[in-house]
Amino acid sequence: MARDKTARFRDWEYWGKPVPPFGDPNAGLVIVGLAPAAHGGNRTGRIFTGDRSGDWLFESLYRAGFANQPRSENRDAGLRLLDAYITAVVHCAPPGNKPTPQERDNCLPFLRRELGLLQWRVIVALGSFAYDGVCRALGVRKRPAFGHGVEAPLENRRVIICSYHPSQQNTQTGKLTREMLDGVFLRARELVG
Repeated sequence: MARDKTARFRDWEYWGKPVPPFGDPNAGLVIVGLAPAAHGGNRTGRIFTGDRSGDWLFESLYRAGFANQPRSENRDAGLRLLDAYITAVVHCAPPGNKPTPQERDNCLPFLRRELGLLQWRVIVALGSFAYDGVCRALGVRKRPAFGHGVEAPLENRRVIICSYHPSQQNTQTGKLTREMLDGVFLRARELVG
């Protein structure tokens, strides 16, 4: 994916490797996405950085007090997450920008270990693919069906909150509004404390 650049980023040297998670490793909130965008995280080396989905996400995190600034165009732009940590089910940019179940299953052991090491109270799963991956990683068998704002309570007062993914497909059609995304992160803030 790093060799097939779009015209507007042809002068960039793409990261082109698995994109690591970032944020506060002691965070109460973990945000789980699908996979790095081909010309966002795959280009910048940081998930949700340098793409429109990230613009929506970081603005919402900023408004909820989980980020020190509302934008991040590259890894050196000064963004810090506050009591938040971002990862993905799949850490490599998938062909066609859509991860497959096989890619999910290949990466699942990494997500399982990652979530086991973190001291989170709330996970926000961005999209049904992320929700499914998180539930598989945690061994959650009985769960509510995915829907925006749906909460899946777990043991030890932990919870998964579902959100539509802030993709252009969802934001440009109005399936996801800023108010809806803010509502999810304000609820996460309330649960994290």
